[in-house]
Amino acid sequence: MGRWVFAVLFLCVASSESLYFHMKETEERCFLEDVPEDTLVAGNYKLLAAKGKHFERSKDLGVKVRVTDPNDEVLLDRVYSSEGRFVFTAHRPGEYKMCISSDSNAWFGGSQLRVHLDIAVGDHALNYQEIASKDRLNDLQLRVRQLLDQVQSIAKDQNYQRVREERFRRLSESTNSRVTWWSVGQLILLIFIGCWQMRHLRAFFQAKKLV
Repeated sequence: MGRWVFAVLFLCVASSESLYFHMKETEERCFLEDVPEDTLVAGNYKLLAAKGKHFERSKDLGVKVRVTDPNDEVLLDRVYSSEGRFVFTAHRPGEYKMCISSDSNAWFGGSQLRVHLDIAVGDHALNYQEIASKDRLNDLQLRVRQLLDQVQSIAKDQNYQRVREERFRRLSESTNSRVTWWSVGQLILLIFIGCWQMRHLRAFFQAKKLV
């Protein structure tokens, strides 16, 4: 099965990105999403199959979604209809891998497919119309709820960025320390080799009675 990995970067403060791509029935496309802990991620998708020069929705094909966490543990592995929505919660910070393929049983490439995908993270992944209907919120209450969710998403993103910066700083310090000690080791080795060569040459000249 053909396989590509696309690194797609999103920020929690503006975490909604729409795109579409083409693939064969037997191919799989994967996306990487770097998200903070306890963050909701949702994907709205639509699968279209080539019909002549056009793409139309196919009732015979479904969409297989597989999501793995930063530890490569499977969070979601399910076959959906050709159009729908999948949702998962990131329980630990890091890169989450979302792979999309069709459930086709074709042995070879099969027909050309077009997949429309909209990935939303944090408060952008929430359906506020459903929330308003479920909790019976008026317009003002719903707006306050949205603002609170946005503030929470921004706070999570800032905390996660600080954690990443600290992790990168420790990695940089460790790398610099290793480079320094490696350079010192090389210098000591060169001095030792130089002294050994001088001593060897001196012994050689003395043996030949040149000195």
